[in-house]
Amino acid sequence: MRKLKFSRVVILLSLVSLLTDVSSEMLYPVMPLYLQTIGFSAVWIGFLEGFAQVMIGFSTGYFGKLSDQTGARMPFVRIGYTLSALAKPMMIFWSSIGWVFFSRVSERLGKGIRTSARDALLADESKEGERGRVFGFHRAMDTFGAAIGPLIALAYLTIHPGDYRFLFIIAFVPGILGAVATFFIKENKRPKQVSEKKGFFSYFSYWKQASLQFKLIVGGLLAFALMNSADSFLFMISHAKGISDRDLILAYVFYNLVYALLAYPSGMLADRFGMRNTVVLGLFFFVLAYLGFSQLTTAKMLFALFGLYGLFAAMTEGITKAWISNHCDPKDRGTAMGFYKSTSSLVSLASSVIAGYLWMKVSPSFSILYSAIGTAFVIVYFLVFVPDKTQRSPTVS
Repeated sequence: MRKLKFSRVVILLSLVSLLTDVSSEMLYPVMPLYLQTIGFSAVWIGFLEGFAQVMIGFSTGYFGKLSDQTGARMPFVRIGYTLSALAKPMMIFWSSIGWVFFSRVSERLGKGIRTSARDALLADESKEGERGRVFGFHRAMDTFGAAIGPLIALAYLTIHPGDYRFLFIIAFVPGILGAVATFFIKENKRPKQVSEKKGFFSYFSYWKQASLQFKLIVGGLLAFALMNSADSFLFMISHAKGISDRDLILAYVFYNLVYALLAYPSGMLADRFGMRNTVVLGLFFFVLAYLGFSQLTTAKMLFALFGLYGLFAAMTEGITKAWISNHCDPKDRGTAMGFYKSTSSLVSLASSVIAGYLWMKVSPSFSILYSAIGTAFVIVYFLVFVPDKTQRSPTVS
């Protein structure tokens, strides 16, 4: 197999993602803990995270289609990364529910503005037979940043236990560096598209023109999104089981290292043995991890479960984007990816609210077990209804 050479655009986008994830993941494992210290309940945390995902989804869909129509990706990439960097420290200015919602949603809006354009640009910069590796490399770089961020948080919290606020200021630095780095990326402009539908939700009409294979793939992924509540619940149940902040952050670092180290090999696996097979294997690891989290007892067990969770992420996060991009017309990649992200975010809101409800009304363990059981049915769906080989959509040249 010949060695794949990544383009300058792919390498710089991956570096930007690494810096941004150093910033974001410095806060991610402590976010639900910080929210609890200022009075948020499990239901409110679930609603906030779910609503933030909806904001990502709607904006991803709209700006993804807009990037297709304008023939430019980088303006959306630059604006998105800059907004996210500026919004992070805003959450500590005031602790009112309204302000925290505004700050968190603004940060997530930045992610929504940039995501489809960035992913479409990655797809534009790769060939179909190598796309899994390109997305895998990007996810690996992204996730190395996600491992570095929590280590910085751990170092700070070791010296200042329970002082979460100043971390938001520290996280601003790598975030703004990543935003600045986007201005060194140049893209090849594409022709503008003429479209009669320019409304905010017009990207939803993409479903009508999508190929059957795209619909089968996205249908299964949306079913999984309904089962996959926000990761905040994993942090919360770990805390509820008596896991210390130190062990929780270290286990999360371990998760990101597993994810980062295996993301590129997973992309190679997907290119060679099929996207569906790789995603199904990843979902199997998800089931094992969530079954374990529902019965969590010790810190050693926590590390093993986050290792399994890292395997799941490596085999699904980048691969699903590559899989989807193989089954849409290149000129519609921003719209197609935005459609998927938007609809999955809507479903994720329902998933997080359901998990929060089950957490309070049944038990924390059952809210996690629910996700494992539901995902097992999604695996069956993919095995039965989605072909096991990566096939080109009839619309793809």
